[in-house]
Amino acid sequence: MSPYQTRPASQVRATSLGDRQTMAQLFRLDLLAPALLAVQSRLRHGFVVLALTLAALAGAALAPAVAGPVIVADIDSGRVLYAKQATDPWYPASVTKLMTAYLTLHALRAGQLRPDAPLTVSARAAAVIPSKMGFKPGVEVTVDNALKMMLVKSANDMAVVLAEGVGGSVENFAGMMNQAAEELGMGQSHFVNPNGLPDPGNRTSARDLAVLARTMLRQFPEYAQYFNIEALQMGKRVYKNTNGLVGRYPGVTGMKTGFICASGFNVVATAQRGGRRLLVVVLGAHSGVERTLIAASLFDRGFADSGWGGPGTLDTLPLPTSASPPDMRDAICGAGRGARGEEEAENAPQSASPLFALFKGGASDWETPVAGRTLPPRAALAAVPVFVGRYPGAPATAVAARRGQAQKGETASAYAADEDASPGAKALQKVKRPVARKNASASKQAEARHKPGKAEAGKKAHDKKAPAKNAAGKNRKTSDNDG
Repeated sequence: MSPYQTRPASQVRATSLGDRQTMAQLFRLDLLAPALLAVQSRLRHGFVVLALTLAALAGAALAPAVAGPVIVADIDSGRVLYAKQATDPWYPASVTKLMTAYLTLHALRAGQLRPDAPLTVSARAAAVIPSKMGFKPGVEVTVDNALKMMLVKSANDMAVVLAEGVGGSVENFAGMMNQAAEELGMGQSHFVNPNGLPDPGNRTSARDLAVLARTMLRQFPEYAQYFNIEALQMGKRVYKNTNGLVGRYPGVTGMKTGFICASGFNVVATAQRGGRRLLVVVLGAHSGVERTLIAASLFDRGFADSGWGGPGTLDTLPLPTSASPPDMRDAICGAGRGARGEEEAENAPQSASPLFALFKGGASDWETPVAGRTLPPRAALAAVPVFVGRYPGAPATAVAARRGQAQKGETASAYAADEDASPGAKALQKVKRPVARKNASASKQAEARHKPGKAEAGKKAHDKKAPAKNAAGKNRKTSDNDG
């Protein structure tokens, strides 16, 4: 019998005052019994909830290091040092911009474009969603600056500007991307746009991205600096590289990150140490920090080992195990996870959470070091200056450049460059001046014609010998400042 259950009255003997006091205390405990049982039940339930919560957090911490495709390869030999699901299809997100850069570098080498050639921001480019620079239609950006903004800031609008500059339109450029992918042997890749924004038609694999990265570095070594810029500065603004390895990991030589909810956090990264060059691809990490730490640990293992065998080369990896990319939207951007994006990892501490280290078991030997891996804070970044216009300090639009200065009201949003021949300008040539400005000019002209006294006084002040008919406002040549 439980000490907190009520006894029958016949079992209670009250032969003395002490017995009666004991009985009273017993009955008071009986009254507390339901509350105490409820507390006990809640404590038991709390321990269960805590255990489930820890398990869920452990699973979330563990998933990035064991779920997404990864690959480690030697850049010079093409030998694969480690691979996991490397040929499975995946949404590329902004690592798509590596292919955009690849085609742009081809155009530069072929002489189709010059680094200082101006490209015009089209209405289509200005309308894309962030991450972007946010320039208005009509603004001019050189090929060199557009490349830097796309690769460092991951600017979606600059990817469209380059696509229109190289291919004439986004659709034509997408065809060029797919043709290049086929020629490079990127069998799991297909591209619909130049920036990797969400589209079911976009797909790639860790192996294909490794092929692309290796090809770019071997074919265009003179342009390698584009992929390792620490930061950009335009005016007072500083844009840090979205690649968390840049400025933190010794020997990193850059490349590109990517993120959409469906893909998780992706990165293609390269590093050099002791004369050896490695590349790492990580797809589907659950945060920018974990993406960086996984890549760092893979580099650690790759540079530490010298006699590995590996699963062959990039050309001999097994076929994919699935036909379509998984959608990670719920896991990455589900309810309660807040806003996600490339910028979230720029200044975040580059260290695994305690739960990540506590539950990081069962992963391959290649990924085990992630459990205790940390990276130091970024050192002071060397920002590379960028600008809009054809040269530093130049007007942002071709209209302003032709007139010598940006007149009041003549901003990029007013109207496009009607004489600019760069691709993308066609979409802007039909944009006209604001009606309000046109009406204001007409009213000023009419006012000047109907007030000959003021015109005469102004003319006499500049030329006392002017003929009378000019003083009266007749046959007078209109100047650039009239109206």
